[in-house]
Amino acid sequence: MYDAVIVGGGHNGLVAAAYLARAGCSVLVLERLGRTGGAAVSTRPFAGVDARLSRYSYLVSLLPQKIVDDLGLRFAVRKRTVSSYTPVERAGRATGLLVGGGADRTRESFLRLTGSDREYENWQAFYAMTRHVAERVFPTLTEPLPTREELRSRIGHEDAWRMLFEEPLGVAVEKNFADDLVRGVVLTDALIGTFADAHDTSLRQNRCFLYHVIGGGTGDWDVPVGGMGALTDALAAAARSAGAEIATGHEATRIATDGTAAEVTFRTAGGEGAVAARRVLVNASPHALAALLGEEPPAPAEGAQLKVNMLLRRLPRLRDRSVDPREAFAGTFHIAEGYGQLARAYREAAAGELPSAPPSEIYCHSLTDPSILGPELVERGYQTLTLFGLHTPARLFGLHNDGIRAELLKATLTELDAHLDEPIADCLALDEDGRPCIEAKTPLDLERDLRLPGGHIFHRDLAFPYAGETTGRWGVETAHANVLLCGAGAVRGGGVSGIPGHNAAMAALGR
Repeated sequence: MYDAVIVGGGHNGLVAAAYLARAGCSVLVLERLGRTGGAAVSTRPFAGVDARLSRYSYLVSLLPQKIVDDLGLRFAVRKRTVSSYTPVERAGRATGLLVGGGADRTRESFLRLTGSDREYENWQAFYAMTRHVAERVFPTLTEPLPTREELRSRIGHEDAWRMLFEEPLGVAVEKNFADDLVRGVVLTDALIGTFADAHDTSLRQNRCFLYHVIGGGTGDWDVPVGGMGALTDALAAAARSAGAEIATGHEATRIATDGTAAEVTFRTAGGEGAVAARRVLVNASPHALAALLGEEPPAPAEGAQLKVNMLLRRLPRLRDRSVDPREAFAGTFHIAEGYGQLARAYREAAAGELPSAPPSEIYCHSLTDPSILGPELVERGYQTLTLFGLHTPARLFGLHNDGIRAELLKATLTELDAHLDEPIADCLALDEDGRPCIEAKTPLDLERDLRLPGGHIFHRDLAFPYAGETTGRWGVETAHANVLLCGAGAVRGGGVSGIPGHNAAMAALGR
């Protein structure tokens, strides 16, 4: 009999295990795969190449320093010198918008793109408002859930509340900005892994935007030193050192509970077994939880992203010669993400077609943290690129995943090439077998590899971070008193944060 059995050894499960074990509980983690980490892992995807890429999740924003400090994690992040660069062609001239490198540099870039200071001043005011919200909302994510009115009072800014919590985000974007490219850059934070129009009345785009601008109370997105696997390795070490047992290669198949005691049945390569627990914490999707309990599953989830990992021999030259490639790729490099382009891509995908100009964004981890590359690759100037495509819902890949993946990848790279002075294919490194170092993952691939329902990277649509009629005190409770949800599908879940793991541990400890 364990005090707690945790199903799933992803980062949230490891956070919960570490907190519970440090509180004196006996803890067992059951992980289906042969390693811990889930989607927050680093791997060497290219044969014979000493490059350890963050394969599925790339950047860190929502991980509270509180968790790092509480668990004594040997883990660090680095700030990016540039927030974003977005290339565009205006009047037959290659130009773009650079955000970062200092206020003067950013203002100059806005002026060159738009011809006045108005958009820059509006940008400053808009993100001052989101930072106000971030400073007040982020600390609540590791506290018991506030009510809607409590959170509204805590924010204390009615314009911000209306913009983020009541009206479709497109209203605020169009009200505050006039330039199509600037509008698009703002909207992209609302569409990461979220298939929605700017004016979707469900406000799922607002919820996604909120979580992308409140991290750490600043909204900054940082690079994990050593790759994302460094975080989960540190968490696994913290859990083990506190006394938690971690059993990899153990797939949970059933949870039986009477609300006081539970039994978890599992499968291994050698057969089946079962373990008793006072509490069960499930670091998996709400769909997986329902299946384990033998209950009716929630509404289907649908992911909407393309993930591409690349290793380059060198960064490509840009058509916009005013920006150095090392500067442009140091932040988030936006491709085909003007406001009109995003709207068109959404309409096409909603109609069942691949976007004609697929929007995406690129991150270069190795410019900020070269430690993920072997010394020889660093010396030769190699760089990693990870690309995240938008508006590619799982429904588009159902008939022929492999063929449609290849078609979408080609179209996505074509959009990137339109802003480069040389094809990205000419810059790709080769693995030991002479194959280009590039891999792509669709939502169906993520569902197969990671058991993400519909390939949804948040397990389901994100929820506003306040209590509703069906949420418990911590947003992790289920219909069973001793079964808790500690994965990304919890209220205040999604992203690499550890917050659901922390909150499930606090609920289990009765805090």
